Amino acid sequence: MKQFDVTIVGAGAAGLFCAGVAGQLGLSVLLIDHSPKIAEKIRISGGGRANFTNKEVLPQNYISQNPHFCRSALARYSSADFIKLVSDHGIAFHEKHKGQLFCDHSANDLIQMLLAECDKGKVSRWQPCSVSAITHDANTQLYTLQTSQGLVTCPAVVIATGGLPVPKIGATDYGLQIAQQFGLRVVPTRPALVPLTFDAQEWAPFVALSGAALAVEISTGLKKNKTVFLEDLLFTHRGLSGPAVLQISSYWQAGTPIKINLVPQENLSQRLIESKKQSKKLIANEISQWLPSRLADTWTQQNPLWQKPICDAQDKALLQLAEKLNSWELHPSGTEGYSKAEVMAGGVDTRDLSSQTMESTQKGLYFIGEVVDVTGWLGGYNFQWAWSSAFVCANSLKQQLQC
Repeated sequence: MKQFDVTIVGAGAAGLFCAGVAGQLGLSVLLIDHSPKIAEKIRISGGGRANFTNKEVLPQNYISQNPHFCRSALARYSSADFIKLVSDHGIAFHEKHKGQLFCDHSANDLIQMLLAECDKGKVSRWQPCSVSAITHDANTQLYTLQTSQGLVTCPAVVIATGGLPVPKIGATDYGLQIAQQFGLRVVPTRPALVPLTFDAQEWAPFVALSGAALAVEISTGLKKNKTVFLEDLLFTHRGLSGPAVLQISSYWQAGTPIKINLVPQENLSQRLIESKKQSKKLIANEISQWLPSRLADTWTQQNPLWQKPICDAQDKALLQLAEKLNSWELHPSGTEGYSKAEVMAGGVDTRDLSSQTMESTQKGLYFIGEVVDVTGWLGGYNFQWAWSSAFVCANSLKQQLQC
């Protein structure tokens, strides 16, 4: 039976970083992962270049039943802190859209950085290694882990197993099972940052638009609960994707509509009435200055009154067209599921965790990263939550185990 100060289950972003920080603080750390490949989700993220954080990270960039839970960790280890670490390792990176930071070369640079950080401390890594059981002795206050490489005892266990997205690379609900085993509450989970799908018959007119993209304003919810994003939309064979839809999917509730303003940058009613006075183009050709031509053609096919030269169109028809383009209401039938989702919403209930330490109400048992009910927007926010929650957890472990 081997003994360590802490065992971290899950060698993804949060687990690797926590291991590195804890090891450098002087703790003996065992890092376990059931997959033979290290940090595969980092490797495939951001088109292989890992959108590893965002220049501006705020609590309002996260969804949780307790939206304030993430504040402490994000304040104590900010995106600027992680950017400095990346720079100190000589990793070149660039900013893309809205503060999103990507590796210039490869996401593997980030993985190698995290492994190098682990090598600076007392970190042992068992991989592939499965954990069949975790038990706790109330008398000794020690945890025992039954693993495929033997028994392990330690006073602290960190669960960093991630969420359910991308099952083909080994994602499981193991972390949620452990939480429930020790009596912790779990917020129901669902795919987030995921493409939306629609009834096949209803979507049939738009199937041919697959690949068409444009900037839109997208929203869901009403009044105080209304959420709006201005992002790019992408048509697919089964529905809608692109940053706009991925963002809104985290807020969309089954059975409710989404609304899309396809021409958010224009007062379309005014522009169409003005064009009527000076243009002889077909309406489809006229609106193609704001929409992809395929979308303009498809859209005008919905109404015979829109299939004529704009100069011959009735004002009422043009105003109706503008209204529809500015407020396209859709009722998604569902999502593409965990196979296409980037993250999981829901997870271990923050009511049973300390925002200062990430320790649960079960003493010595910690949860960090995606397994927790904290879900970031698209744009590097979920990786930053992994770094921040891992950092505060590692520092808490130092205080608890070496006080």
